[in-house]
Amino acid sequence: MSFHHVKTVSFWFLIGLCGYSFIPTVIVRVIGGKSFYKRNRSTGIALTFDDGPDPAYTPQLLNLLRKYRIQAAFFVLGSKAEQHPELIKRMQDEGHLIGIHNYRHWSNALLTPKKVRKQLQDTENVIVGITGSKPMYYRPPWGVINVFDFLLARKYQFVLWTLMVKDWRCSGGKERIKRKLLARLKHNDIIVLHDSGQTLGADRFAPRYMLEALEEFLAECKRKELVFLRVDDKIRLEAKQAEYVQHGSQNIEV
Repeated sequence: MSFHHVKTVSFWFLIGLCGYSFIPTVIVRVIGGKSFYKRNRSTGIALTFDDGPDPAYTPQLLNLLRKYRIQAAFFVLGSKAEQHPELIKRMQDEGHLIGIHNYRHWSNALLTPKKVRKQLQDTENVIVGITGSKPMYYRPPWGVINVFDFLLARKYQFVLWTLMVKDWRCSGGKERIKRKLLARLKHNDIIVLHDSGQTLGADRFAPRYMLEALEEFLAECKRKELVFLRVDDKIRLEAKQAEYVQHGSQNIEV
């Protein structure tokens, strides 16, 4: 194969990838849409966690959330949930939302529509088998989708984020994570953090620093009397707000 041929194939591969994944992902992140949650009116802060459950760190995280009486959302990998059903059951028992983050941490940009559907269905089956409840919320790994994923919005509510602090890295320790959380926080953010360091690009022990930073961050938020909501409650409340505003009423009840 000649160099020119390789360049031509590479060019058309990149063009195809742009149409298949890059452009749909940009549309979701920048423009937003009815089925893809983006920042709306002020309601409260939502904590969300990806990549677990992890037997070393998720129990510590659950203890911390219980201490501050915060209900969070866990977007779990089906393969890990299958290995640690007791952690999924504990999440449910303590009032947290359990969503899907694929069966394995693979990018939808590199999967066929059929394989994406299998990732979700396999994870859904695991969660239903443990909790008896069907998951309705989905966060694709790295927030990357492909063009066919828009069809999934008929079955799942996509949830992205508005604040990410690269907590999957150990560099800078807890101080870097806490500083970024406090400096960038808006009172309506969906924060994404990670309770496992076993995915591609992550530092294995990074969740240790995330937990240390999160505890100090939550203590500061408590001092400031900031409101935390579970992300599904937040979405429903903002939908209700939009409905009331549309009908000329500002009397919104939480």
